[in-house]
Amino acid sequence: MNRILRALTVVLLFEMGALLLYLPWSAFWEQNYFLNHFPWLVRFLLHPSLRGIVSGIGALDIFLAFGLFNPPAASARVPPASNP
Repeated sequence: MNRILRALTVVLLFEMGALLLYLPWSAFWEQNYFLNHFPWLVRFLLHPSLRGIVSGIGALDIFLAFGLFNPPAASARVPPASNP
């Protein structure tokens, strides 16, 4: 079960990261409900810095997904010291 949960988490993180990486630079970002109904948000949401921050979060999600793809390294066990 742990392997299935890990695989689903990796897929979810990768898909969210890809979406966040692409979405701010698409036409969907420029023509959406919030910009049509709240014109004062246009200056904030269309600023390249905000788009870069959202894309950076997407890149971090993708790196996190790749980091979870590999199983954690097993720690080396040290046998207890024997008392003579």
